[in-house]
Amino acid sequence: MQRREFLTALTGLALAYSARSFAANPAANEKVTIMKYSDDGKPLGLATTARVNNDAEWKKRLSPLAYEVTRRQGTERAFSQPGYDRHEPGIYRCICCDNALFDSAAKYESGTGWPSFWQPIAPENVREIEDRMLGMTRTEVRCALCDAHLGHVFDDGPKPTGLRYCMNTVALRFVPKPK
Repeated sequence: MQRREFLTALTGLALAYSARSFAANPAANEKVTIMKYSDDGKPLGLATTARVNNDAEWKKRLSPLAYEVTRRQGTERAFSQPGYDRHEPGIYRCICCDNALFDSAAKYESGTGWPSFWQPIAPENVREIEDRMLGMTRTEVRCALCDAHLGHVFDDGPKPTGLRYCMNTVALRFVPKPK
């Protein structure tokens, strides 16, 4: 490949990524409806609120890896983060905005090195977006409240859904169920 062809292809990729990011990132003042949950996993009802957008605060508060994963669509290395294999009862919340995302009752051992679930705690609490990066089509999963990148969903999971929500450990905050 000649230099000009390479630069043209690289520019095309950058424009595609930029367009994808613009299309995938909803307006900060957009209203969203999520199901609120107590820390013991009980639904508290639907709530409509403004989408959370606080990049400056997240950059200060999150670890560099959590920021890279959630705000820049990165991925942690498999088996690298403590808690990917956690099995105690509880719920998983968004590390950025504390939105309830998954219940441990839907977690299973996928062998991938990332926490895997067969369904979210409530469909309203996550967004799924077609992801065509890296030359393949996947479905990206984001927090519905703050648009944090969480991971991807695949169709090779267990019953009853057949889905595998493969999440980044650093995108989640585990809250054990009170005893």
